[in-house]
Amino acid sequence: MSQTVDRALSILPLLAEGPADLGQVADRLGVHKSTALRLLRTLHEHGLVFRQSDQRYRLGARLFALAQEAVENLDVREIAHPHLVELNEKVGHTVHLAVYEENEVLYIDKVESRYPVRMYSRIGKPVAITVAAVAKLLLADLSEAERRAIAEKLDYPLYTARSTPNAPAFLRELATVREQGWATDLGGHEESINCVGAPIRGADGRVVAAMSVSAPNVVVTAEELLTLLPLVRRTAEAISRDYSGTGTGSGNTPTKEARSR
Repeated sequence: MSQTVDRALSILPLLAEGPADLGQVADRLGVHKSTALRLLRTLHEHGLVFRQSDQRYRLGARLFALAQEAVENLDVREIAHPHLVELNEKVGHTVHLAVYEENEVLYIDKVESRYPVRMYSRIGKPVAITVAAVAKLLLADLSEAERRAIAEKLDYPLYTARSTPNAPAFLRELATVREQGWATDLGGHEESINCVGAPIRGADGRVVAAMSVSAPNVVVTAEELLTLLPLVRRTAEAISRDYSGTGTGSGNTPTKEARSR
């Protein structure tokens, strides 16, 4: 039975490459046409494949519906939280998780620093969108047109001398973040607070959330915090793998199609 299931499931990635006829399916599986036909009929009955008028098979609408439902029911906070706790235990600093919703970047999870001096931030609270590392990561993944439209609508409060001053500067920063795959806020919101962050990606390579590690200067310098970047990125990659269900790390890197959007 396990071999039958394995063969049936092997048909799906084949058809993801494009429609195939019975002979092509049989050849790819290394089975007789009658065996391939039984498998295709079973998948067809469940709506996972569809037989076209030219007698070739393609992926069925039910498969896409199931995939969409699964994505909609994924809770990135639930998936990410154990990883955030583990990172916090290693570095001791505040760890945040954020998402982009309705033109705002919101914190949806936080693991507090173990040090006496802590950050004032709350779950559900919008971040300072023009300076926060998590905001840069989330907005950098948008298309160029979307980035430009958002940048031109934003206000640019000068929280500190290092705050992003205007739309052109913000767009340049987003372009850099998009290219390098990580972001910082080194005293841009509060002079005494530094932050380094990395993106969390779905199976299609698009950024679904962003995470960061933040710490005040009295605890760790900006230079010392930046040495944690590899660990932060590895944590984001691990969350991406769990969220996308790849288990291989393919969710860490944006696809060519996604990056071009």
